[in-house]
Amino acid sequence: MEMRKRKRKMEGALWLLVVVVLAVVVAPAESAGDVKIWPMPASVSSGNKRLHLSKDFELLTQGTGYNDASGILKDGFYRMLAVVNNGHVVDGNFSDKSSLLSGLHVVISSPNDQLQYGIDESYKLMVPSPENPAYAHLQANTVYGALHGLQTFSQLCHFNHKSRVIEVYMSPWTITDQPRFSYRGLLIDTSRHYLPLPVIKNVIDSMTYAKLNVLHWHIVDTQSFPLEIPSYPKLWNGAYSASERYTIADAAEIVSYAQERGINVMAELDVPGHAFSWGIGYPALWPSSDCQQPLDVSNEFTFQVIDGILSDSGSFGR
Repeated sequence: MEMRKRKRKMEGALWLLVVVVLAVVVAPAESAGDVKIWPMPASVSSGNKRLHLSKDFELLTQGTGYNDASGILKDGFYRMLAVVNNGHVVDGNFSDKSSLLSGLHVVISSPNDQLQYGIDESYKLMVPSPENPAYAHLQANTVYGALHGLQTFSQLCHFNHKSRVIEVYMSPWTITDQPRFSYRGLLIDTSRHYLPLPVIKNVIDSMTYAKLNVLHWHIVDTQSFPLEIPSYPKLWNGAYSASERYTIADAAEIVSYAQERGINVMAELDVPGHAFSWGIGYPALWPSSDCQQPLDVSNEFTFQVIDGILSDSGSFGR
């Protein structure tokens, strides 16, 4: 009997803990103590003042060495605004002009926006005090460092449900940051669990919030072969179904979508094992009908197919 009472007390305490944790997670930020930056930057200093964003908050790039012909910075800025506003209707008649933050001034040193592994992703973000609020300032060597700075700025901003404006708590801010690890990846396995393109794009968007930079796309395995290989079209027969496939154009779209957000896509195709799905369209790739998992490495045709896969997939992946 005593044990049952103790068990009920423990269960009650556990549920209370769960409720408290959930309340902390889902509660809206209404005070300076709720400002959380993720991942934690290399260096952070802040004050105790409060700014609010202009309803016409703008991107300023005067003096930058990057012309943004590809639109990577501009698109990133508007994505950041969408995250900050989060669908709220902002009061455009807020009267306190002394704490108005008019925009973000971004200066990027390098004109190059070719995404390479190990590229400089550092940035410095400065948000002024209310006495001189005009613009926040973001400096970066590359546009991809600037994208991380935009994410950090979005984490400083919160919608005040009383005043109905977007506010930046704890100003002034000075944040200097660079990745601790050059490879910061996340894996998706569409060979075992097919994911539609919009879902993969949502995954990529979520990666940007945490400043991850590599999408490991395990696209083919023994369970299914969803990727189009024009050189050997029957490989597609190994897909789960005709509607659970990716064309070469689909894969290229995912790679482009990721790169515009500073994320490299690393595609994985397993050889010589884990290859049952290959032989559904080309049974000659199996050593025998009783041995269907590995590829037949004694068959020259196997290497021709591998060459075709690498050639065709090389147009979108790395």
